[in-house]
Amino acid sequence: MEKVAFVFPGQGSQYVGMGRDLYEIYPEARALFDEADGILGFSISRLCFEGPKEELDDTINTQPAILAMSVACFKVLDTRCKEQGKGRENLEPGTLNLEPAFVAGHSMGEYTALVAAGALDFADGLKLVRERGRVMKEAGEQNPGSMAAIIGLDAGTLEDICQEARIQFPASSVQIANYNSPGQIVISGHKEALERALELARERGARRVIPLAVSIASHSPLMQPAAESFASIVAQVDFHQPLVPVVANVTAAPITTVAEIKEELVKQLTSTVQWVESVQYMIAQGVTTFMEIGPKDVLTGLIRRIDKSVRTVNVGDVAGVEALMKGSGK
Repeated sequence: MEKVAFVFPGQGSQYVGMGRDLYEIYPEARALFDEADGILGFSISRLCFEGPKEELDDTINTQPAILAMSVACFKVLDTRCKEQGKGRENLEPGTLNLEPAFVAGHSMGEYTALVAAGALDFADGLKLVRERGRVMKEAGEQNPGSMAAIIGLDAGTLEDICQEARIQFPASSVQIANYNSPGQIVISGHKEALERALELARERGARRVIPLAVSIASHSPLMQPAAESFASIVAQVDFHQPLVPVVANVTAAPITTVAEIKEELVKQLTSTVQWVESVQYMIAQGVTTFMEIGPKDVLTGLIRRIDKSVRTVNVGDVAGVEALMKGSGK
């Protein structure tokens, strides 16, 4: 039987118009977006469908917007599969197993993964990522920083570069934020140390150095004030034991208890996202298909660069849902 992992995107995948076609076609998507509007007290659905882009790209809005859109995709997919009898017990030979062996999310996408795994109620998840965005924004104002993607350098070289930049600017911090794929790594930190790291990366042969249009140094020590504030918020949320193993960003290993989930969500703010290791772990456990559920196909591209032998499927709109139901997919 084909072994499938569901993966959910994080910030950077949002775009104006996301989810609109799902809302117009599928009653369960409409109900979920309407529920999200009621929970948040403003129209997150309108922000997803109509923008403006500047508001959608504000982290305090981006995070609940992506969660709502991704969960809407998941709900549509779940409903369609149940209607067609494609649960694990009703599989025909060669069809796609739509009950995952693992779930995982990239950075903020980890919250969507927890909702999909039954470990976090949608309403609590929506409020939680809204608060996550708030404390991250406040930490960014307190400790301004930035991020950049480096293309074409190996992890060891980039780790050395970050260390050299920290030595040259001892009052500053810069570190690897995301191991996204072989040859694509994101670094994060204070602007002066980050800019020096970018100079060193260019000198040592990076194919591309791409400063990101952000003022928040995610997944770095600059988010420590956010982590401290967020810990008390996480402590008040009722989590449940996951029905499916959730592969964690920080450890690239499954988290299966409520205590592990709470620890992960706090540590994640200041720790490196181990996406390459997470994907490699799932492949080592027999996963042959990764289904990205949510806006765009950023994770699909990363996974293909990590291991070209696995199958990838993207479900982020009506066309993706219909293609999957017909037995195809990207």
